[in-house]
Order: sequence, then C-alpha cells, then structure tokens
Amino acid sequence: MTAYIFPGQGAQFSGMGLDLYDSSQKAKALFHQANEILGFEITKTMFEGTADELKETKVTQPAIFLHSTIIAEVMGDKFQPDMVAGHSLGEISALVANKTLAFEDGLRLVSKRALAMQKACEVQPSTMAAVLGLEDAIVENICSETPGIVVAANYNCPGQLVISGEISAIESACESLKEAGARRALILPVGGAFHSPLMEPAREELAAAIENTLFSNPVCPIYQNVSTNAVTDPSEIQKNLVAQLTAPVKWTQSMQNMIKDGATHFIEVGPGNVLQGLMRKIDRSVTTEKGEI
Repeated sequence: MTAYIFPGQGAQFSGMGLDLYDSSQKAKALFHQANEILGFEITKTMFEGTADELKETKVTQPAIFLHSTIIAEVMGDKFQPDMVAGHSLGEISALVANKTLAFEDGLRLVSKRALAMQKACEVQPSTMAAVLGLEDAIVENICSETPGIVVAANYNCPGQLVISGEISAIESACESLKEAGARRALILPVGGAFHSPLMEPAREELAAAIENTLFSNPVCPIYQNVSTNAVTDPSEIQKNLVAQLTAPVKWTQSMQNMIKDGATHFIEVGPGNVLQGLMRKIDRSVTTEKGEI
C-alpha cells in the first residue's frame, strides 16, 4: 500500500513552485487563484523572495501548502493514495489531497491558521527546542517537573522530540535535559510555542473557521497528528484538526500505525525531504521517494 505524506513549516525555500508554474497550465491557474484568494502575490515571494521574506507567517504556511497540493493535483492519475498524513500544517495539505477539503477552502484555512498562530505568539513570548538522544518518557518527565509551561510538541522520530513553551521554562528544561544525557537540547529560531497550551487563542479562532468550512468524505483515510489512527469521518477529522494546534504532533506514532495497517511505500509531496529522513529513523523496512509531476 502507498502512503502520501506532506511536510510542515520549515520546508520552504526560495524559488519553490517556479518549475511547476512554468511547466503546467493547471499549476499556473491554481497559483493565480491562490493570489486572488490571499489578496497578495504569494507567487512573487515564493519564486523570488529571500529566506527572510519566506519566513513571514502569512507567507510560509500558505507557500508550503500550495507547493504540496499543486504537485498532488498536477500528478493527476499518478496520485493514487491508499492513505495520507501531514506533519502539522501538512495535515491540511493532506486533507485537500484526499478530497476532504476543496483547494480554495484548504488555502483559506491555512491562511487563517497562520495569522491566528502569529497573533497567539505576540500575546506571550515563547519558543521551541529540539531534543536529541533521549527516550520520549524521559523528556516528558522533565517537562512535567519544570516550572512554567513546557510540553512535548513534536514526536518526529525515535530520539528526536521537540518541546514547546514559555522561554524561561524551555531554557530551564534544556539544562535539565542535557544533565539527563541529551545529545543536544537546542532552542529553535521559531516565532512561538506551537502545539502547546499557549496556542489556545489560535485554536479558538481556527475552530470557528473550521466550523464554517465544508468537510467531505475522503477518498482514503488520513492518519492525523492528534489521533495517530486512520480517520475517515469528516466530523472527527474536523475535531482533530482543531485540537492539533494545542496538542502534540505524534508523527512517529502515526507513521508506525500506517506501517502496521499495510503501508510499505511512502511518497513525500511538497518542498524538501525532511519526512523521508525521519522515516529512515522510524522504520528502514519501508521505501520512500519524492513525489514528482
């Protein structure tokens, strides 16, 4: 069985999508439609922007979403998923790819999600840190014992977990994690504490937008970050998508469940190849490749 997986924030690069725009009329039409929906020329920043310009919240998340979903769309009959999943933001790309969401609705949700998260970050300074070389349970225990808000946020692969929370709590937890034997506990250059309780204002805002968006029956199951299991019920998909903003991304567990349910071949669709790298650390028995048009 073939699983298609979609990347999240951090995979962006200058020039992303330009080859699609130049080689496919369908892609060109979707990019122009995106410019109209967003109310600014995101294509200009994607194709010509600097790394700093691509880091702007209103650009980053829609840019990655567009790159991913347009590749899936242009693949046409080659795109035949038995199951899908997306890392954080990539979950919305996956929901467009499996026909739960229309392209336009997915883009509007991504844009609202990005701006809501940015607002939440401005309310309280916060950050995230990557922890390498410790078992998940040790990281979770240290987070729970650290004063302030600090939680496990991204279970990326065995031995790689990202924590999220208040700056002082993250700094304190990093010291404790190093003392416990972490190979690295490195504060990341991000705008805030994604997938933590500090995203509650964004969760409420996104919940209202999701409630007013049509979610259809998908063509194949999605393995969502919150539940980690196969989901096909539109109302359950909506509920999990809302919860995702303040809950951890359980990527390792999701990939393991996809494999348990029969996935033997994983195709990463979108910018970069981070998810292929994580899969090699999760389970080397499966094959991975890049989704190409």
